[in-house]
Amino acid sequence: MMKNHVLSAEALANVLDQSVDCVKLLDLAGNVLWLNSNGVCAMEIDDFTQVQGQHWAEFWPEDYRATLEDTLKTARTGETVRFEAFCPTAKGSPRWWHVTVNAVTAPGGEEAGFLAISRDVTEGKMQRRALAIAADELQHRLKNAYAMACGMLRSFAIGNQQHEAFAREMSDRLNALSKAQTLFMERDTPRDICDFIPILVQPFLIPTSTADFDDVQSVLVSLALANAVALIVGELAMNSSKHGAFFHGGTIAVSARESEGRLNIRWHEMSRQPVAAQSRPDGQGLTIIKRMVEAHQGTITTTWGTYGPVVETSLPITR
Repeated sequence: MMKNHVLSAEALANVLDQSVDCVKLLDLAGNVLWLNSNGVCAMEIDDFTQVQGQHWAEFWPEDYRATLEDTLKTARTGETVRFEAFCPTAKGSPRWWHVTVNAVTAPGGEEAGFLAISRDVTEGKMQRRALAIAADELQHRLKNAYAMACGMLRSFAIGNQQHEAFAREMSDRLNALSKAQTLFMERDTPRDICDFIPILVQPFLIPTSTADFDDVQSVLVSLALANAVALIVGELAMNSSKHGAFFHGGTIAVSARESEGRLNIRWHEMSRQPVAAQSRPDGQGLTIIKRMVEAHQGTITTTWGTYGPVVETSLPITR
C-alpha cells in the first residue's frame, strides 16, 4: 500500500525551487528574501547572495519602478496583480515577463510579505511582434495596391466618358476599402463598430441597391472582436455582391447593438430576385463566418427567406 505522506514545508519549498518560473519571496518592504534556482538561471544571476536583500524594483528598468511600487500596494489589499513587462536579465539579455504578485500571510494571519512569480514569455512576445510587423507591411502593400489600381483605371479611361464614369465608381470603392483598412492600424485602441461597419459595406453598393445602418449603435470593442466583425460583415457583403441584393438590386438592413455583455449583429437582405440556392459547391463565405464565430465563442443563425437571408450573430464583447 502507498503511504499517505503529508506535504511538509520542506517539500513545498522543493517544489517551488524546481518550478520552471522565476519564483521570489519578498518581505513587506519589497526586498528579495529568496529566489528559486530556475529563477536565478532565468535572470542570469551568477550568485544570489549578491542580490539578496535588494529591493525588487531595482531588478527592473527605471520606467517600471513606480508601477512595481503600485503593484505591491494593490497586492497588500489582498488582490492578485498580473501584468506583462520588459526586464533584461542581470547580464543584459532582453526578456519579457508575465508577472503575478500575491500577498503572503503568516500562520497567525498577519502580513508577512509577497510572492512574485515571473514567467518568461519572450518567445511568444517576439512571435506576436513579428506577426504585427508582417500585418503592417501587408496593410501598407494593400494600400499601395489600391492606389495603383485607381491610377491605372483612371489612366485607361481617359477620353471615354463611359469608361471614365466606371473608373470613378471603381476608384470610390477601392478608396473605401483602403479607408476601412486604416481603421485597424492602431492595435491598442478600442474600435467603435458604428465607425467601420458602414465603411465595410458601402464599397459594394450599386445604384439599384441601398444599405440601412440606422440601427447600428455605438459599441466599443477590442481589435480582436473588431477583426471578427469585419470578416463577418465583409463576407456577407461579398456574397451579396455575387448573388444577392448588391448584385440584383435591393436592400440590406444592418443592426448592431450591445446587450448583456454581448454584441448582437443582424444582417437582413432583400434582393429583387428570389434566392436561387442557399448553398453552392464552391461557396466558402458562410463556412468562414461560422468558423470565426465559433473561434470567438459566439453563436450564429441563418434564416432564408424568398429574397435573401437573415443572418444573426452574437459575440461576447471584449474591449
